[in-house]
Amino acid sequence: MRRFVLAIMMTLITAPLSSCLYGGGSSPASKPLSKAVVAEMGLKGLKPGNPVFVRIFKEDSQLEIWMRGNGGTYKKLKSYSICNWSGKLGPKLKTGDKQAPEGFYVIRPSQLNPRSSYHLAFNLGFPNPYDKAHQRTGAHLMVHGDCKSAGCYAMTDAQIEEIYGIVREAYRGGQRYFQVHAFPFRMTEMNMLRYQGHRWYSFWRNLKEGYDRFELTHKPPSIGVLDQRYVFDIPGEADLSGAIGKPVVIAKGSGA
Repeated sequence: MRRFVLAIMMTLITAPLSSCLYGGGSSPASKPLSKAVVAEMGLKGLKPGNPVFVRIFKEDSQLEIWMRGNGGTYKKLKSYSICNWSGKLGPKLKTGDKQAPEGFYVIRPSQLNPRSSYHLAFNLGFPNPYDKAHQRTGAHLMVHGDCKSAGCYAMTDAQIEEIYGIVREAYRGGQRYFQVHAFPFRMTEMNMLRYQGHRWYSFWRNLKEGYDRFELTHKPPSIGVLDQRYVFDIPGEADLSGAIGKPVVIAKGSGA
């Protein structure tokens, strides 16, 4: 009898943790995808568990979710209006500047926070190797709920629940990480002309190389850092991190 009671107590203690991390409970992190979003996927030949890819555009206050379809190319599932982001156009430089980052980031399962003070969150992984090469500092830069920002990209609670759920299912489907590309604006030549002469024009030209590759192929490119610049479509599969004269790899494609 004593063993039975102890077993029941252990179940009650561990159940909230399991549901929060892996689903099946009533926590926001385990909330099932709505029938509406699953139906929207179906109309585009997509389904829960397909690999995901995210783009952010500050100027438009837009976050896009893309998913891999048949043939390996990605289709845009939805665009979400970013509730709040702080700072102005341009990269994050140092701790306390309240700038939302710009650049190319990789999100692994360990970066999801189901117990965030801002409802739900995932960490962008700032500073990445490019940021470190430029001595940029900061931590805990997130995409999260609660519509409040001090250097993060804040969504409404309903939006982050849906985004979190789509990402959660992609990990369950086997994706090891997904890329987030954070841009100041849509990197068209017309928009680049608007900002010619801007302090960050050269940096944005480098970001545009990654933007153009995805626009051309609809596949997230491989990304590395070499000589303080982003480089793309890195040949080979070997881990080049730290090799002299070779790029420090940020991401090898979609992570699927």
